[in-house]
Amino acid sequence: LLTHKESLPVRSLVLRDVRRPGSESSYQVGPLRCYGDKSIWNAAFFAKETLYLHFPTFHGELSADISLLFKTTSSSGVLLENLGIRDFIRLELSSSTEVVFSFDVGNGPLEVSVKAGVPLNDNRWHRIQAERNVREASLRLDELPAATQEAPADGHIHLQLNSQLFVGTASRQKGFRGCIRSLQLNGVTLDLEERAKVTPGIQAGCPGHCSTYGGLCQNQGRCVEGARSFSCDCSSSAFNGAFCDQGIYSFKENLVNESNGSSSPTSSPFLPNLNLRAENISLSFRSGQSPALFLYVSSHHRQYLALLLNNAEQLEVRYRLESSKEEEILRSKVRSLANGQLHSVSVSRLADSVTIQVTHHPLKEHFNLTSGVEFSDVRSLTLGRVHNSQDLDPALAQLGSLGFTGCLSAVLFNSISPLKAALIRPIASSVVVRGPLIRSSCGPAAAKPHAAENTHHQPEQRLLIFGLFLCILGLIAAIIFGIASALAILIRFLHRRKGTCQNQELTKTEDNNRLQFASQSISQYGPTESQKEYFI
Repeated sequence: LLTHKESLPVRSLVLRDVRRPGSESSYQVGPLRCYGDKSIWNAAFFAKETLYLHFPTFHGELSADISLLFKTTSSSGVLLENLGIRDFIRLELSSSTEVVFSFDVGNGPLEVSVKAGVPLNDNRWHRIQAERNVREASLRLDELPAATQEAPADGHIHLQLNSQLFVGTASRQKGFRGCIRSLQLNGVTLDLEERAKVTPGIQAGCPGHCSTYGGLCQNQGRCVEGARSFSCDCSSSAFNGAFCDQGIYSFKENLVNESNGSSSPTSSPFLPNLNLRAENISLSFRSGQSPALFLYVSSHHRQYLALLLNNAEQLEVRYRLESSKEEEILRSKVRSLANGQLHSVSVSRLADSVTIQVTHHPLKEHFNLTSGVEFSDVRSLTLGRVHNSQDLDPALAQLGSLGFTGCLSAVLFNSISPLKAALIRPIASSVVVRGPLIRSSCGPAAAKPHAAENTHHQPEQRLLIFGLFLCILGLIAAIIFGIASALAILIRFLHRRKGTCQNQELTKTEDNNRLQFASQSISQYGPTESQKEYFI
């Protein structure tokens, strides 16, 4: 598996004058031989800015030579640092366009910086080389001119460090997020991968887009790395689309066809003289027909492979890999497959071992062949009716003459997809079509039965949503009106209560004045009987 393809010696191949009639061109890339030190790809990936690797203290008292490659999508971060009591050495991405090399040997911090004219956080590899000696310091970024800074004429020259060397940082808030590889200090390569294996959160090696998003390529689609993105190569898949997930290329036959009955076979004379010791077959079907022949593969030596439904609506795989022996029938235990619903089937063979699996049945069924194991000189693959049935057993020949009524989709034989070739590249492909070939969809309708309903009732849904919106607005208005009414009643009640309290205070004042006047009158006329005190 090739990973770092951007560094291969052959980056592209251009052919000119290709429209000349009868012209041909061929080019063969020879074996790829790799030379040099594999440590150039020794790398580590930092998923978070708080992660770091630690190594023994860097001993570069009088000289330091640091080189590395990095790629990131972050705008800043410390790539490397080593600290002392006062001294330090540090290499960092200070902004998306600037790299800074700084150190202090006791004379105060000294910085050397290089500004790039393009962003450095483009997730592409960039090379940094920083040097320091007793006279000067220099910094080079990619192919840009080196920046230099002279050291003080009279001052300290020894770089005294005592902490561990950190790739990333443990002293600052923002470390490095991205990938670093080929880190060398004074000619010694640091083994980032081995240290990353024992450091939680840090990954050995540098993942690309496919390592993160490759799972989006479905149905045997292959993820292809790009400079800033990825794509899915669906050439080996029976599906199409950006993520090889669109199974819209299907084979459908009519129940009645006046020209050739109920069959519309598709035959593919692919890769003549092919010898197979293994097959991987997958397809999806929907049919109410039983028995029915899905797929038939033949050779020039009266060998064949047939995939079909029998009278009991069970899946059968029939092999005859030795022309002198009778066919072997491998029968699945799953029943009721001709029920008009969508089913997916996969069959794989390796030598004499055969595995069958039907959708919605997680258990795989295993079988062993007792005859030969090599499918020699493969001639053609046929979907539907088999016209040339002279090499078949009588029962299979009769079944092949019936063809198939229903819908086939996502047919894949090893890396060959005959339906896809017939529908997408009908002229350039070697597929021969007899009868009507209808482009339709077998699967999505069954997988998402509500999709068509949602599309059909879209105006009603809009009216329903609009009515619900009006109801919510009315409810909110009623709540606001109720709150406002309650506040008005409360204010009126408080206002009336305040007036009542004021009247009561005035009444009390008048009563007090009357009592004082009455007491004064009584005191003038002497004590009365009511003023006497009685002790009991």
